[in-house]
Amino acid sequence: MYEDFIPERLAKLRIVKDVSARNMSLSLGQANNYINNIENKKSLPSMQSFLYICEYLGVTPQEFFDEGNLNPQALQEFIEEAKKLDSKSLSYIFGIMKELNNRK
Repeated sequence: MYEDFIPERLAKLRIVKDVSARNMSLSLGQANNYINNIENKKSLPSMQSFLYICEYLGVTPQEFFDEGNLNPQALQEFIEEAKKLDSKSLSYIFGIMKELNNRK
């Protein structure tokens, strides 16, 4: 299962971050085709490399495996901003979110 999940999730999160596989590979100190090899299911990262990948993408390992969270970094930022709101404002934003989700 994870042999398919990890490459697909990595590609999605990399695209959200708007970085090429080559640039990400080089930023991680790897060969220029390192990320490409993972995304093409030719290899899987070691645990240490996986943790570096998560750090680079700005996600926790838990967020990496949460396929329902399409943009973990944006959600983290949203939560941090929401923590600053008073209860009335938070309720207002929550209502807007519910309304937007019901439109689907």
